[in-house]
Amino acid sequence: MCLCIPSCVVEVRSGTQTALVETMGVVKEVSTHLIAESISVGEHLLIHVGFAISKIDQEEAQKSLETYQQLMDEIDPEQAWIG
Repeated sequence: MCLCIPSCVVEVRSGTQTALVETMGVVKEVSTHLIAESISVGEHLLIHVGFAISKIDQEEAQKSLETYQQLMDEIDPEQAWIG
């Protein structure tokens, strides 16, 4: 199962089609090649395998992050890697 993680744009890197985004305290660079419209600092994006795939509003991003955190809190580290 794959999850898209909502992330907040903290820096737009002009000329490179990349942005720095923050997700649950982690900052990373992602590609914005798949987003047609302009991106601004403070906006939320759905990120999948290093690519921003769409914009998402702040309320929806917060709901998704809360659900994701609940899932993470319920995972037993001993069982997490057993297929």
